[in-house]
Amino acid sequence: MDWFRSSNLELYSCVMKKVFYTLVVVTVLLDTSCRKKDVKDVEVESASETPSNAPDGVTYINNGSSAIFNLYAPGKNSVSVIGDFNNWQADNRYQMKKTADGKRWWLQVDGLDPDKEYAYQYLINNSLRIADPYTEKVLDQENDRFISATVYPDLKSYPAGLTTGVVSVMQGNPSAYTWKTNSFTRPDRKNLVIYELHLRDFISSHDYNTLKDTLSYINGLGVNAIELMPLNEFEGNLSWGYNPSFYFAPDKYYGTKNSLKSFIDECHLNGIAVILDMVLNHSFGQSPLVQMYFDKNTNKVTSENPWFNTEPTHPFNVGHDFNHESEATKYFSKKVMEFWMKEYKVDGFRFDLSKGFTQKKSGTDVTTWTAYDASRVAIWKNYNNFIKNIDPDFFVILEHFGSNQEEKELADEGMMFWNNGNYNFNEATMGWLTNSNFAGQFYPTHTFTQPGYLVSFMESHDEERLMFKNLQYGNSSGSYSVKDLRTALKRNEMAAAFFFSIPGPKMIWQFGELGYDVSIDFNGRTGEKPVRWDYYSDPDRKALYNAYSRFIQMKLNNQVFSSSTFEYSLAGAIKSFRIWDPGTQVLLVGNFDVVPAMANLVFPSTGVWHDAVSGQTMNITSKTFSVSFAPGEYHIYSNAELKK
Repeated sequence: MDWFRSSNLELYSCVMKKVFYTLVVVTVLLDTSCRKKDVKDVEVESASETPSNAPDGVTYINNGSSAIFNLYAPGKNSVSVIGDFNNWQADNRYQMKKTADGKRWWLQVDGLDPDKEYAYQYLINNSLRIADPYTEKVLDQENDRFISATVYPDLKSYPAGLTTGVVSVMQGNPSAYTWKTNSFTRPDRKNLVIYELHLRDFISSHDYNTLKDTLSYINGLGVNAIELMPLNEFEGNLSWGYNPSFYFAPDKYYGTKNSLKSFIDECHLNGIAVILDMVLNHSFGQSPLVQMYFDKNTNKVTSENPWFNTEPTHPFNVGHDFNHESEATKYFSKKVMEFWMKEYKVDGFRFDLSKGFTQKKSGTDVTTWTAYDASRVAIWKNYNNFIKNIDPDFFVILEHFGSNQEEKELADEGMMFWNNGNYNFNEATMGWLTNSNFAGQFYPTHTFTQPGYLVSFMESHDEERLMFKNLQYGNSSGSYSVKDLRTALKRNEMAAAFFFSIPGPKMIWQFGELGYDVSIDFNGRTGEKPVRWDYYSDPDRKALYNAYSRFIQMKLNNQVFSSSTFEYSLAGAIKSFRIWDPGTQVLLVGNFDVVPAMANLVFPSTGVWHDAVSGQTMNITSKTFSVSFAPGEYHIYSNAELKK
């Protein structure tokens, strides 16, 4: 009997196992059938190809109730989508499909609420969690808590306890921005006057909405373009932005994407172009492009990384060095450029460290790095052609500082170049004359044939402030001292008269027009700087602002300052510059010494001449004569009254 019972039990157990396995198989088949139905509305060439209507990142279909995820991740074994829609759990339903070439992964997720924000990540090889490289918004558990609701209202909470690392955010039906202007006419490149600003150090609230309220101040100067330092997501909050991580997402520390669009829109309504500082030489460790192929032991990207060099190729690199000979990098860079051009209607890019777009290994040798590089030229021509095919009038400005041969060849393609005059101008304002020749501000010294390709500046975010050095290191003689605030400001005014009168586009660094005198190294080079709007109520500083405004209006309203006929003598204490066209003659003369000096004035004709500085007229009876100029004295003479 015991044997009989035992045999029956074994038989019963065997039957039940078969029933169980049958149910499992049926369940799997049914599940597979259901999952096939999830993608029935997607047109694909084959089961393993990405849908033709789904570019990189997330594409919403079916009125926002379905999303197609598309990730470029060559060589990975598995990729899943995890997020709010599946409680951050990876299972077979969220395993992405690999394309036949093994480079892309995609998946469609259905049943979404179009009006809801969803946080999500990609889980790679069941171990690495990354945000989407193409996301337009991220959540950062470490840094978002320092962003106030005033700057970014109703910011979605980080999914704490459910995942780690930066997460992406998507929404099928986000609040759209309605543009007020679609017909903005950009200024001529040769008349560009750019105001470079860093939002964090320009207004204490560091938000686009308040920045929009300052446009009357910037408009008062007469500038016609604003250059914003990098504003796409970077590591941390308190940064200059040259440590980028997500290239399609505006950094939330400055506000929402629609508030950024509103600021750009308002600039256009006020006749001001908007130029973005674009950082595509390198990226930092928070970037998913870095994380996907990264060796924690060496703290470097691996050789399998499609975008980055394992070792940087040039001496000034920071972060991880992009390889711009790589097709993956070219593809990604062009997507970034196109996105900001079309989505935000910006008018130009200033490309940071453009000379770094090279695969020629120069080690620590700056001379080798600077020398003509045919590959680098080809890279920039390719990018420039791509941009100009989208928008022929778009401003492409390179921080290049390369050889004249290389810059001339790129200028012939329409590209523009940063032109640093900080050292020579500052030597002149301080009253140290040995190295005060600013002839490098003139385009012929760079072998250029037209004035529209050198974006010259006396100050930028990268340079020490003129006034700081004036007050710290200025020269003196007797009672005349450049270290005196009023004297230092007047010397900056004299330098600005020459600066704006020289043909070509110009750039001002924020608060330079008020004589900002806090060192670039205050609180660390990239650390927060005092926001000094109180300077505007100081009569002496306001006088400098007013002078900047007069010179800018003088430049823009008088064709003579775009003329290609000029001569200059800028090496000594008495500096002079004469420019003319068929109707107008202008002569600038200034004494940059700290003692009186004789100026030998040479007028091209006798008769009535106007002085734009004093407002007086004088009758010139002799073309040449000598007159003593006090230290810091300057004049702008013209044979016809200049328009203001």
